[in-house]
Amino acid sequence: MTRTRVLIVDDEPQMLRALRINLQARQYEVVTAGDGTSALRAAAEEHPDVVVLDLGLPDIDGLEVLRTLRAWTPVPVVVLSGRLSSTEKVAALDAGADDYVTKPFNIDELLARLRAVSRRRPEPEPATTVRIGEYEIDLADRDVRRIDGTGERQHLTRTEWRLLDLLVRNPGRLVGHRELLQQVWGPTYVEEHHYLRQYMGQLRRKLEADPARPRHLLTEPAMGYRFQP
Repeated sequence: MTRTRVLIVDDEPQMLRALRINLQARQYEVVTAGDGTSALRAAAEEHPDVVVLDLGLPDIDGLEVLRTLRAWTPVPVVVLSGRLSSTEKVAALDAGADDYVTKPFNIDELLARLRAVSRRRPEPEPATTVRIGEYEIDLADRDVRRIDGTGERQHLTRTEWRLLDLLVRNPGRLVGHRELLQQVWGPTYVEEHHYLRQYMGQLRRKLEADPARPRHLLTEPAMGYRFQP
């Protein structure tokens, strides 16, 4: 079985050591880099399956490393950073990050994020059926049906379908505000965050058992949304 190769980029030796030990114990192949220059060289030479990137690097800012990676590789990138401001998080997502984990972090959460971004496929499956609460959702046939045997269907609008489709085809992955708005509404709507709040609220009311405490259609404050299977 081929092991997932992870490139960890962080200027703290203790952090690199801790992550290396934890990931190797879980059968990951680990490559490390302590600065941006080494990170870019390792990405080109080692061909990692996923990158864990700290933003506070001594030579090149992590955002610039991320932009450079995005210029030539689609490798999934999970940002691991102590920068807490929403502006920094949005900047990382806009630069091409697939997810953002804030230090200090729980190792199990980081591992879950790595699994999620590693499962990404270049192209979505042509037909996908998922379950949210008491509903089975067929994305290919645009059908939402209760699984309790009654056959009751739930109607979704065209916009709700497009938003749900984008989230569901990226299970476990944080999808940023800008990406959702651009894909669903178009490039002139990338700042209209209230659209997302409105339509996500509608989807939760229609699909979640408890819309006030959603289990599947999750909000990542100041960053975006995530579909949790």
